[in-house]
Amino acid sequence: MPTPARVRADACPGVFATRDAADGPLARVRLPGGAVSAVQLRALADCAEACGDGDLHLTSRGNVQLRGVTRPGLAGRLAGAGLLPSPSHERVRNVLASPLSGLTGGLADVRGLAAALDAVLCATPELASLPGRFLFAFDDGRGDVAGEGADVCWRATGPAEGTLLLAGGDTGRRVALGDAVSALIDVALEFLRVRGSAWRVAELDDPAWRGTPVPRVDVPVPAGLISGSAAGVVPRFGQLSAAQARVLASCGPALVTPWKSVVLPDAPADVFERLGFGGEPLGTSACIGRPGCAKSRADVRADAVFRPGLRAHFSGCERRCGKPSQSTVDVVAEAGGYRVDGRWVPFEELKGTL
Repeated sequence: MPTPARVRADACPGVFATRDAADGPLARVRLPGGAVSAVQLRALADCAEACGDGDLHLTSRGNVQLRGVTRPGLAGRLAGAGLLPSPSHERVRNVLASPLSGLTGGLADVRGLAAALDAVLCATPELASLPGRFLFAFDDGRGDVAGEGADVCWRATGPAEGTLLLAGGDTGRRVALGDAVSALIDVALEFLRVRGSAWRVAELDDPAWRGTPVPRVDVPVPAGLISGSAAGVVPRFGQLSAAQARVLASCGPALVTPWKSVVLPDAPADVFERLGFGGEPLGTSACIGRPGCAKSRADVRADAVFRPGLRAHFSGCERRCGKPSQSTVDVVAEAGGYRVDGRWVPFEELKGTL
């Protein structure tokens, strides 16, 4: 069933329209396809130290957030690094792409499609009015980003052809690889014409915007050596210090994934020694919690439980910010304890329960 249309303005944060948090203004920097060059990664590290809390916070859309942005100059620094190609479109540059495409697996190589779509997006004035939640995706056929709730997704069915998905449903419309960018742009333009107050395709009640539900594919977070010289780095809670970001930058370009990890296509053999972490997948994630969020009922990152095989997300309130799309144990803070997959557990019993 369609979600009721929104009745308030879209407040999705960006660089020019930050969001107030308990630890100061929060700015989100879009990285279409998660792609970031070594120069840009160093620039982000410099921004975190000069303007924010000193860390880079990875998001579930493959972007980067800066928290505690209380000092001026962020926009100028980002523009100088090529991270703000269009100030008018900066909040709508939400594009996912299979991060391992062209490295290992997949039916088609979707590298470059996110950048190509971003260029057309920024060159189309009317698309600046897309809601900040609208999400594009290019899936190379393995089903990883197709399950991330994109409003419109091209998913490969072969090396040169794919199918069009709307809100996770297969429309049955076949689109050649060479036409994938224009097909997604056309959907976005049509959505603007019919959306009314809706933010997402799933909120439209017109059956023409429905497709056949596609089974979700539970994709593990890339971690460790992947293929050839590629490696996946998984920072705890998706948080990188400026120093750690500079170590990653020393390895060349990077891809931030929707699972708060980083893929390094050309990683040196000693990358994990340099970082001091990142060779093993971390199944536990968490929202920022206290003290960063005034709505949080607990310091969820301090309470989070890590053990082999456990996949859990700790949330400070019912909003469940940053919860991954993959199956996880749902842990939500309440007065005096947590609700774990619907069962209330007092603080002192949490570790024994998980």
